[in-house]
Amino acid sequence: MTPTPPRERLPVAVLGATGAVGQTFIRLLADHPWFRLAELAASERSAGKTYAQAARWIGDAMPEQVRGITVLPCDPAQVKSPLVFSALDSSVAGEVELAFARAGRLVLSNAKNFRMDDDVPLVIPEVNADHLGLLEVQRAKRGWSGGIVTNANCASIMAVMALAPLHEAFGISRLFVATMQAVSGAGYPGVPSLDILGNVIPFIKDEEPKIETEIRKMLGRRSDTRIDLADIRISAHANRVAVENGHTVCMSVDFGTHVGADAALEVLREWRGEASA
Repeated sequence: MTPTPPRERLPVAVLGATGAVGQTFIRLLADHPWFRLAELAASERSAGKTYAQAARWIGDAMPEQVRGITVLPCDPAQVKSPLVFSALDSSVAGEVELAFARAGRLVLSNAKNFRMDDDVPLVIPEVNADHLGLLEVQRAKRGWSGGIVTNANCASIMAVMALAPLHEAFGISRLFVATMQAVSGAGYPGVPSLDILGNVIPFIKDEEPKIETEIRKMLGRRSDTRIDLADIRISAHANRVAVENGHTVCMSVDFGTHVGADAALEVLREWRGEASA
């Protein structure tokens, strides 16, 4: 059943709004039935300019409703929206996101900084929405009324959407993951053209450890105060390929017991995620 949109849309802000990830947030939020894109924030270099002046827009046309919005600094004293989408780079996300959570804002973060903290939900709504219960643990432990919720690495999300129904039905014991990731995943300006054209780069810094740990957390079980990681041995290998958008993930899965192809396909066909059930 599709949830009914609220009568009045909730005002939201985007931190790191001028970058590639921030622009993706803006595209998704510009005409959202639940959220009103009220504030855009970025570095001190961009603060005070209109968004059209500050952002080097990538791809299709910039949404008209954001062009004239004045860019704010990433400061909770100036950004007032109760819900904040963070597209900040991990090099600056940590302290900024903590400041917003301490100020009572709910931060939905794309950065890696807090993904593996015991009290921080790492969520795909269709798979593990129940992990959001950690927010109450987080608030009690850290003494704030706000909160931090994270999404996962892009390749981890793709993998878990396919693995969740299989793990639920059969239990996964071992997993081999090989990714072929588009250049868009490196952000803007991204990978130098002479490095990637006609080439495959068989290493992406920090990517493999993220895949190996995040999959286990998202497929894990919530206890009273933390997520018990799924007991799966994972080996991940990440590659950058000369594709503009869209990653490919190839996986070999060991269930510890024989599972026929027909049985696995039936589980995948019949599975409905929590958010769409």
